[in-house]
Amino acid sequence: MALSSKDIYERAALQTVKADIRHDWTLSEAEELFAKPFNDLIFEAQTLHRRYFDPNEVQISTLLSIKTGGCPEDCAYCPQSAHYDTGTDKVALMEVDSVLAAAREAKNSGASRFCMGAAWRSPTDRDLEVVCKMVEGVKALGLESCVTLGMLKDEQARRLSDAGLDYYNHNIDTSEEYYGEIITTRTYEDRINTLGNVRDAGINVCSGGIVGMGETRSDRAGMLTTLATLPEHPQSVPINMLVAVEGTPLSEEPTIDAIEFVSTIAVARIMMPASVVRLSAGRKEMSDEAQALCFTAGANSIFYGDVLLTTENPERKADMVLFDRLGIRPMT
Repeated sequence: MALSSKDIYERAALQTVKADIRHDWTLSEAEELFAKPFNDLIFEAQTLHRRYFDPNEVQISTLLSIKTGGCPEDCAYCPQSAHYDTGTDKVALMEVDSVLAAAREAKNSGASRFCMGAAWRSPTDRDLEVVCKMVEGVKALGLESCVTLGMLKDEQARRLSDAGLDYYNHNIDTSEEYYGEIITTRTYEDRINTLGNVRDAGINVCSGGIVGMGETRSDRAGMLTTLATLPEHPQSVPINMLVAVEGTPLSEEPTIDAIEFVSTIAVARIMMPASVVRLSAGRKEMSDEAQALCFTAGANSIFYGDVLLTTENPERKADMVLFDRLGIRPMT
């Protein structure tokens, strides 16, 4: 049976789209993207962004710290680490009803995904059961659910999947080569193994990193290469700008150049064109113009709310004013 012109067109379009999804990126290719003239880089990123997404829609998530402080890990950027004196109080795991009340408020404020973060190296099975009840309650409200709880064993990932969890966040933070300068209490392989457990359980992976921690451009390229060569690209890729918190080893780290940050967003979009790229921590320190460039470069998700775990985030009203100026609408 002969194919119609429409069938031929649709097949050709599908093959073109599939050709964009690569898992064989090399570090040198990522570095070449960073080295492109800025306008060329942004044009390529925006072109791919429009192929996979509505360029004027941004997904809105709200993040709640459900267990704060006292983490045994020594992540050099983190105010919740027990290794540093940052003035962050240790707070026990929240009650399920309190978390669901916050989820309702987030939904009423326009969020479509509710993310819950706990300062653990890894959850105990007992604590995981409580988190599963939170996930089930969030889903019942009609919100997408996401948690970040540290390292997961395969059976723990399956339990979260059974509870209906949509996304699990576990950032790789930086390149494998620079990782030891930032964290010594768990290995890069530990993080990759957790991502594998999450993926094998059928949960969407949310994984990105932090820039501005003293790493080189090659390290930023290496981080994105690691993510883009996973068996599946993370469905969500948060790119964080370091928030230098007093008391942490990175408290005196200078702010990364805004153009370099935007370039990182653009390279992430090009290497993982079908993933949602989240403009994450550090927006409080960005100008409206820098955020606008990030959206142009392919960022299409933000965290919405005045607090991002324990650090400041732009006020909801300010985000809505910026969205209105840019003609952006929340993704539904």
